[in-house]
Amino acid sequence: MYCIIVQTRLKPGTRDRFLEAMLPNAEASVRDEPGCHAFDVIEDRDNQDLFHLYEIYTDQQALAAHKETPHYRASRAVVNELIAEQQVIRADVLAMNPGVRPDA
Repeated sequence: MYCIIVQTRLKPGTRDRFLEAMLPNAEASVRDEPGCHAFDVIEDRDNQDLFHLYEIYTDQQALAAHKETPHYRASRAVVNELIAEQQVIRADVLAMNPGVRPDA
């Protein structure tokens, strides 16, 4: 499996707009895309403008398909202008642990 970890530093004061666009995209990705196995949105505890997206796909083609979906395109149309800096780590997943929800 293929993983990307996207570190996103937002422009100050844009957190709420970012989450309004990103959380529905993450939910739809896991719900509607057979090739998307995880899409976690993680907020830094010390910096409310710093987020990490942890996404797992079957392969690079599944990630490419994700980027063609309406929910991805809608979120990018909003978040692109909110981003101050972004970095991407690309990796192979060697093991996945059973899913545990933080609110469970």
